[in-house]
Amino acid sequence: MIPDTLSAGQYNTVYNFLSLVIASQLFAALFMLIALPRILPRYRQAITIAIIVCGIAAYHYFRIFDSFKAAFVTDSVGGTGTYTQAVGEGFNEGYRYVDWFLTVPLLLVELIAVLALARSVSRRLMMQLVPAAALMIALGYPGEISGDNGIRAIFGLLSTIPFLFILYVLFVQLGKSLERQPVSVRKTLSRLRFLLLLSWGVYPIAYLLPLLNIAGSDAWVFKQVGYSVADILAKAVYGLIIFYVARRKSFEDDAAFAAIEESKDEAPALR
Repeated sequence: MIPDTLSAGQYNTVYNFLSLVIASQLFAALFMLIALPRILPRYRQAITIAIIVCGIAAYHYFRIFDSFKAAFVTDSVGGTGTYTQAVGEGFNEGYRYVDWFLTVPLLLVELIAVLALARSVSRRLMMQLVPAAALMIALGYPGEISGDNGIRAIFGLLSTIPFLFILYVLFVQLGKSLERQPVSVRKTLSRLRFLLLLSWGVYPIAYLLPLLNIAGSDAWVFKQVGYSVADILAKAVYGLIIFYVARRKSFEDDAAFAAIEESKDEAPALR
């Protein structure tokens, strides 16, 4: 439930974390866009998807930011007093679910694309992971907007089923494909799955707070901060790691390309 009031400290905490997410997503996307020519064409699809994911997240966080500022207002000079819900306004949590519905499947496509597997294997993995990811988000939303803990618990349980299936595919089926990746990126790719698991783990914790009778303004602020940190890890940081993997694999695939790129990196030091 959205709290009726927030202290100045609570308001500023949410405000600053929402701002941090916008900056993280925008500049991660900008870096990857500028650096796109510095990887081989066969891996650029993965980075293009990463750029799109960060762009989608930045757009929705702008909307969340505007919704938050409209939902809580104060009459105090300098914004140092208590913030209350504005009449006729509300904080729209739905923006997050629209964002996740679009970006969570794309995060999995990013990972598959950077692996550059055989077309039949990639298609099979995407047919398994993308629908499961979309279903996981779609099933979670009715519980999120419901004020009934029973309904929240039912949809939370239902959304857990595709989540567990995604974990099975990532850690069992996809694990077999990692053995065919270059040694220089094998550990990074393996750990990347744990980054997804770690960042996604914040969402069910926040989802469960009302079921554990943990409510009030502190719990709500904790949830917003948790979502913000998780989205930075799962999109901006994840995308940059995907870029690192794509660059290392580009060097492994083409020695001449690697020599050119390494000479660019060394050029400023020689001047």
